[in-house]
Amino acid sequence: MTEDALSRRAFVGVSAAIAVARIEKSRSAPDAPRSAPAPVPQGALDDLTIVDLQAGLQSGKYTARMLVEQYVARIGALDQKGPTLNHVIELNPDALTIADQRDAERKAGKPRGPLHGIPILIKDNIDTADRMHTSAGSLALANSTPPRDSYVAERLRAAGAIILGKTNLSEWANIRSTHSSSGWSGRGGQGKNPYTLDRNTSGSSSGSGGAVAASYCAAAIGSETDGSVTSPSAACGLVGIKPTVGLIGRSGIIPIAHSQDTAGPMARTVRDAAMMLGALTGIDPRDSATNASQGNFSTDYTRFLDPNGLHGARIGVARETFMGYSSKTDKLVEQAIDVMKHMGATVVDPANLPSIAKIGDAELEVLLYELKADLNTYLASLGPSAPYKTLADLIRFNEQNASREMPYFGQELFEMAQKKGPLTETKYKNARAKCVRLSRAEGIDAVMTKNRLDALIAPTQGPVWLIDLVNGDCAGAGGSFTQPAAVAGYPHITVPMGFVQGLPVGLSFVGRAWSEPTLLKLAYAYEQASKARKPPTFAATVAV
Repeated sequence: MTEDALSRRAFVGVSAAIAVARIEKSRSAPDAPRSAPAPVPQGALDDLTIVDLQAGLQSGKYTARMLVEQYVARIGALDQKGPTLNHVIELNPDALTIADQRDAERKAGKPRGPLHGIPILIKDNIDTADRMHTSAGSLALANSTPPRDSYVAERLRAAGAIILGKTNLSEWANIRSTHSSSGWSGRGGQGKNPYTLDRNTSGSSSGSGGAVAASYCAAAIGSETDGSVTSPSAACGLVGIKPTVGLIGRSGIIPIAHSQDTAGPMARTVRDAAMMLGALTGIDPRDSATNASQGNFSTDYTRFLDPNGLHGARIGVARETFMGYSSKTDKLVEQAIDVMKHMGATVVDPANLPSIAKIGDAELEVLLYELKADLNTYLASLGPSAPYKTLADLIRFNEQNASREMPYFGQELFEMAQKKGPLTETKYKNARAKCVRLSRAEGIDAVMTKNRLDALIAPTQGPVWLIDLVNGDCAGAGGSFTQPAAVAGYPHITVPMGFVQGLPVGLSFVGRAWSEPTLLKLAYAYEQASKARKPPTFAATVAV
């Protein structure tokens, strides 16, 4: 598997009847729509932001209970009916009870935080110690109930959010097979893009992206190793933040690789994403990587948002490798550059990253070594009664349940990881050192220092590809700008940039470690000046 293929794949990813909490998905292959779908019903909360919802809660227009009921009705109408988007694996059977508690707290003048009463969906690889399960989309863990909340779930609850349910994803965050279809899991089936139903959502946080785009919630949480927040955000017309590794605690998240893994918010606006990010930061006692964030994190990133934030900024355009694969996407980038210049930015063009092309297969080597070590550690944390304790156990489960777990693609990456030795091996250490050197000192840091840049920009990726359960994700879908920040562990924000034949395309802002305040300021200013996002149309296929 080449480096280019690895980057392109992007690891890429109620109402009154809420008691019916678990949504069982069809595992059959979805046929591409051939005719116009039935009209999608309008919902009272469609396209509303967290800011909108909080204003309604504070004024008494809404209650948290009403929000839960409305969103679950929306999920019921679109996820298993109508366009059958397949973005929610499981609903929280306690969501209404929690909503009533949040309403009582607000009435008593004791709101918990900036997300008080806001229903949030989270990716099904993020532990919750409640009546939901955490499975990474795998049938092997379909009944797994972790012994405690993840750090992310703890922070959401502390901020007053209601964890509404778990979203579908590319199974095992797209680290199982070299030929998988992003957005497919054994437990959840294949997700569809709300903008164009025969198109992929990308991944691996496919359900989180599709759910926010389809107005199942105002915002969701995804996780990323290489592109799994930013790629589906771009594909679904959203703002996605992949923060500096260590800004958000990873304890209780089913891992791929500790060198690159992080959770991140996915929302419709930069302000909503900034609100979510601030609620998630802090020192996680179970994740030593967060110790480095001391003095570097904020609990309120909205204070950095400035509509004039591009004035005086120096922006570098990473053209080489990351542009030139889609003329229509490149045209949108040129328009974005014009917007930034008009807003007072100095654009350094090009500001290339030639070192990234030299990483080769080193990233994959690191991920496979760390997958085996980190996944075995996670499985052990589930306790002695858990049926699967190692990666080898999961491989055997998939073999024994191949008709359900591997009807379209196999587990080549799992098998490759299982053959790896411990993290003390020289091969692993050399690969990791190469990744760090080429992505940081000779990569992002070098080009930003040389050109005195505040951020690098490039298209997040091209227009998203057709769903294809025969061949997997399409090699012709174009490039991806996810790898530099992913390998470096540096922050990356994608913002809607426009459309190619009805398909959303995102613009990426990348910077040095802990530069989230600067990137948010720039991304917000661009968002406010461009106003590029539009809600989905649920079209059957692309416009000709």
